[in-house]
Amino acid sequence: MPLVSIDERIVEKTGRSIPEIVKEQGWEHFRDIETAVVEEWGGRDGLVLDCGGGAILRDRNRRSLRRNGFVVWLKATVPTIIERISPDTQRPSLTSGKSFTDEVSEVLAVRSPLYEKAAHQGVSTDNRTPDEIAEQILEAFAEFSAKSQVDGSHRLPRS
Repeated sequence: MPLVSIDERIVEKTGRSIPEIVKEQGWEHFRDIETAVVEEWGGRDGLVLDCGGGAILRDRNRRSLRRNGFVVWLKATVPTIIERISPDTQRPSLTSGKSFTDEVSEVLAVRSPLYEKAAHQGVSTDNRTPDEIAEQILEAFAEFSAKSQVDGSHRLPRS
């Protein structure tokens, strides 16, 4: 399936980087743009959507993503997250005056219940290869698809 990055679509749509949008117009404006893009792409079939970590902050986004798709929460510990996102130059700070570790810990504590609520499946990514992670996602998606065909739902039972 084609991969669509919500953040890349935002940059294309606005002609500005995410840090520029946030600096010039604030997080709330960025989240408004993000919601519009999630709604635009979330209703399409046959895609893998790569959402930024904050997309789940809005209930509207969570509903849009779950309405037509299979939502996977790629779980990771704070050290793993720090290792992965520290090189990202397009990621503006989410908190002010905090260390990077404190910021990641605080943001994860707020978002984890929302990820749990939004996701059909959580997949641990610590110390696993991309192939191992993909295999687990494919297995969960096959179960989801089979269940959806039987009962017409887009919901997996919570485990």
